[in-house]
This record gives sequence, structure tokens and C-alpha cells, in this order.
Amino acid sequence: MLLSRLIRGIALTDQIGRDVEITSLTCDSRTVSPGGLFAAFRGEKTDGTQFIQEALDRGAAAVLCAQPPDRPGPWLLTSDPRGAFGQMAANWFGRPGERMTLVGVTGTNGKTTTTYLLKGVLEAVCQTKVGLIGTNQNLIGQQALPAQRTTPDAYTLQSLLARMEEAGCTHVVMEVSSHALALRRTAGLWFQAGIFTNLTRDHLDFHGTMEAYRKAKGLLFQQCQTGIFNLDDGAGRQFAQTAPCQAVTFGETQGQAQVLAREIRLYPDRVSFQVHWPQGSCPVTLPIPGRFTVYNALGVLACCLALGLPMDQAAGALAQIPGVKGRVEVVPVPAPYTVLIDYAHTPDALEKVLTAARDVTQCRLLCLFGCGGDRDRTKRPVMGEIAAALADLVILTSDNPRTEDPEAILDQVAAGFPPGFTAWVRQPDRRAAIRQALSMGRAGDVILLAGKGHETEQEIGTQRVHLDEREEIASFFQQNTL
Repeated sequence: MLLSRLIRGIALTDQIGRDVEITSLTCDSRTVSPGGLFAAFRGEKTDGTQFIQEALDRGAAAVLCAQPPDRPGPWLLTSDPRGAFGQMAANWFGRPGERMTLVGVTGTNGKTTTTYLLKGVLEAVCQTKVGLIGTNQNLIGQQALPAQRTTPDAYTLQSLLARMEEAGCTHVVMEVSSHALALRRTAGLWFQAGIFTNLTRDHLDFHGTMEAYRKAKGLLFQQCQTGIFNLDDGAGRQFAQTAPCQAVTFGETQGQAQVLAREIRLYPDRVSFQVHWPQGSCPVTLPIPGRFTVYNALGVLACCLALGLPMDQAAGALAQIPGVKGRVEVVPVPAPYTVLIDYAHTPDALEKVLTAARDVTQCRLLCLFGCGGDRDRTKRPVMGEIAAALADLVILTSDNPRTEDPEAILDQVAAGFPPGFTAWVRQPDRRAAIRQALSMGRAGDVILLAGKGHETEQEIGTQRVHLDEREEIASFFQQNTL
């Protein structure tokens, strides 16, 4: 592709060099090939401008950067190299997002479940193929592709969208993380709708403050037609008032919300409620327990209202969608207790899933969890405090310790326990901790394994070790009869 076509519609402060044929795009100097374009910008750990000479030595035909290096070369200069790279990636793949209906979902918790629910509703109501991009996996219709991060880098994202369009997808639902928004991975995309679920403490290791985190989430609504906002969340109310896009609101406690839940009923294996919108109301049932499921469903229904879909059909479709792997997932076991697996790894998510589990607990609630290493340390004692307050027994173990000392992480979590708290055990080996929790279960108990959810690997040091909690549970019962 000619460089002039590649940079079409992109604001550059300067362009030095002639119009050349570009053979590839990359922001990794190690993958530059002759004739390629190298985008140099600061990463989380490295500064790409330090590798410009390496890219030129590998045959780069053009370099995108913020400041011209002190050497001759073909430069594309811009104050926003990340955003420009996103736009270039869109141009490179022919801007596939413009020919599909895109819906983005952002928020601290609920993104994954919301995207799966919305995908199922769109497939049922619109009778079409829908793509999904998210934490668990990427889906082209029913074809599963692995996902390395919640929202891919700009080049991978545009490549995925191109594959989805080629496969016949008319709609794409994607999780949009705060990292992706802050790092401009979605530049070059326009969303027909953007759903905001909630905002609670997370990722402060990256954003620094809750205000910076909130602002990053709000960037989505600068590139979408309609924002779907949870009015029961403080940040949602603020976005609904200040976002530059149109707004459709949902909630339970805020009577002015356009999509409202009433007559909520919680059961061990499902939730039901009556949904109201300006033109009518109808019953809704979902086979996923927990009050937070109501909010995920409301976000989906409010999005359907914004897209002009029949609300009664959308509500009916929700009842047919199975649960999402690793989200309040009930694991069948040959024992008189219940085992749940959930991805909860933030204070708010842990509080919500423990509250949901308590609603269906006949006897004791056991909570096994830990906190990730090399991530926000401030949430560790907070999560310890929540677990101690809401569970009858806490099994403290490792999550993904990464390069931190697992024992030190557990110390920081345990610092949140109240003075004199004794209803806990400590086992840094997660496999051993799971077996210990299962052996301690009694009739009527609920055992919650929190933090890993859909993940099948554990990050220890710089290694990824296979660990699927479902396999560990099955192995335990193969060796033990309760």
C-alpha cells in the first residue's frame, strides 16, 4: 500500500521523505521487514524510539514517531503516534469496522458476561453471525480463537475485524479495557453503542489514581454514537451527563433510568425480574445467579433499545443463553456441597460474588482467593477485609504471583483481616489449597474459588504453568469419595 493511502485521514505534524510502497506495519522493531513501517512510541516498559535505528537497519521504509530523531530518514511526525498507528492499522485492513455494527463494553466488572449475553441476543434476534473480542477468547460466530489480552493491540484488532467481516459477521461485540483506551488501541473505530457497566478500584498500578482510571473509561464515549450508562453507579451518572454522545440509561434504584428492573427475584441457579422501558415492559429470566446478573442484563437490554431491536424478543433470548465460563460457574461435583468458580479479582467483584454466593448458601461459605503479583498492591488488604467480613472461612492462596514473593502477597492480603480473626487458613500452593478447601466442605456449604475464572494457567515467576481449576476439582474427586 502506498504511504499516501496509509496515512489518509491522519493528522501529521510533518512528513519527511517521499511517497513509498509500504509492505507491512509493526510497532515491534524485531519484526520489521524490508519496506515496512515502524511505529515508535513509549510502551509500558520500553521506549520504542530507542529502537528506530534497529528498525532502519532491518529495512524500514518509514518511521512514525512524535519527535524527529537526530538522523536522516523517512519520518512521519505526530503528537499522537499511538492514535495514528491505530488509524493506519484501520486503513491497512480497509477499515472493516465501518461495515459492521460495533458495540464496545467497558467498566471494571461485568464486561465479559455482558459481551457474551449481547452476542447471544444479537444472534437470536437479528439471525446473523456475530463476532466477539474479549478476555476469555475471541469468537467469529462459533469459531473460537485464543485471546492474549482483553483488547488486542491496534494491528491485531483490525486484523480480527477483517477476518470477522470476511466470515460474514454483521455485528461485533468487544470488551474495551481502560488500558486499551489509554493506549489508543481502538483508534480508528466508531462504535454504534458503548456500554458502561460500573467503576470500582482496579488497575491503579497503571492509571495511578481513580480519577485517571475513570477518565480512561470515558474515552470510549468520544468514539461512539450512543452511550449506555448504569445510573446506579456514580461514574455512570457522571458519564450520562457529560459524555458527548447520545445517552440511554439503565438501573434498579434510579427511577429516571430509561431501562429499569423491578420485581427482582434471586434463586440459586437463576435471576428473574420485570424490565420496564418507555414503550412497555416484559419479564426476564437468566440462568445465571447473582444480583449483578440483573445489571449485566439491563445493560444488554438498554443497548438493544438503542439499536432499535424488539425488547420482548431480546428479553426472551436472554433466557436461552448459558452461563459464561469462569463467571459464577457452577462446577458439578459428587459431594453434598456447591463449588463455584469466578474471575473476581477486584474488591468490588469479590464483594458481589460473595454476596451472591451467600444468597444461595445453606450452611457455610468458604472463599479461596489470592491477589495477583506485579499489580495494584493497594487492593490486597481491602480484599482481605471483604473476604473476612462475608465468608465463614477464608482459604488464602496464590493467584498469579508473577515475580513477587507469594508469601509477601499473602501477608499484605492478611493485613486486611480484623484483629483476632481466626477463620482462615494459609496455603500458597493453589493446587494444594483447592484440595484443602474441597476436603473441608460439608453438606450445604458453598465453596467459592475466586480470581482465576476462565484462566487455565498460573503465572509463577516468569513462567506460565498449566492450572485449570476444573481439572483440579475432578482430580480430587477421582482420588477421594465424600
